[in-house]
Amino acid sequence: MLHRVRVLLLTVSLLMAGGLAAAAPASAVIGGKVSGYGPWAVRMLVDGKPQCTGTAIARQWIISASHCFFETARPIADSRITFRVGSLDMRRGTTLRPVRGSRVGSAKADMMLIKVPPMRVRTARLSTAHVHTGQLVRQYGWGATCTGEEDRCQSPVLKQSDLRVLRPDAARCFGFAVPGGSDFCMAKVHGVPAGGDSGGPVTTIAAHGRETLLGVFDASDREKTAGAGEIAQQIKWIRSVVTRH
Repeated sequence: MLHRVRVLLLTVSLLMAGGLAAAAPASAVIGGKVSGYGPWAVRMLVDGKPQCTGTAIARQWIISASHCFFETARPIADSRITFRVGSLDMRRGTTLRPVRGSRVGSAKADMMLIKVPPMRVRTARLSTAHVHTGQLVRQYGWGATCTGEEDRCQSPVLKQSDLRVLRPDAARCFGFAVPGGSDFCMAKVHGVPAGGDSGGPVTTIAAHGRETLLGVFDASDREKTAGAGEIAQQIKWIRSVVTRH
C-alpha cells in the first residue's frame, strides 16, 4: 500500500466540531485562487459538515475518492451524507442525498461512484487519453487554504490550483504514484490542494466547457507534490457502472 498522505477534506475533529465557523480567505487553495468556473464540481458533507469534493460525471452520478466514505476504517452511512451542487459557493447550492446502497468503489484506484437524484448541472467530460509528463493541469475544490488546523480555513467558494504532471518514477513522487500504477503525480505550479479537496476534479486547462476530467485528486504533501487517480485507466469501469445501474 502506498504510504501517501491522504487528504480527507477534514479530520475527525471537524466532523465533531467546526463546520464553516471560520470563512476562508478569498485567496483560496494554499497559494491558489478562487475559481470562476466549475459547474460540475460537487461539495460532499457528512452530518452537515464539509468532508470532500467530487465531480458530476452523468445526470445521476458523482465521482469522488473512496477514502472520503470511510471513518476510522468503517463505511460512513448513506444517511449521513449530502452533496451540494449547482453553485461555486457551497452555501447556495442544491442539496442532494445519495441513493441508498448505490455506492460502487473501484478495485484498482481510490475512486468511488455515487448515484444521486437527477442533477441539473453541466457534467464533466471524461478523458480517454492518458496524462503525459510535463502536462499542465488544474485542480478544483473547496478545501483548506492554510496548513495546520485545516478545519479552520475551509473555503466556502470553489478554488483552484495549477500543477504539472511529473514522471511517476521521479524521487518526489514516491508515495504518490508508481510506474504502471493507477495514479499520476503532480508538482505545484500555482497553489497546491490540501485537506478537503480529496475526490475533487483534476482537469485539462481549456476554454470553459471544453476541459476534460483527467483525474480524481487523492493525496498531497501540502507543499509541492500531489497525486490523483487517472480517469483514462478507469474509464471502462466508470462507464460500466453508470450504464448498468
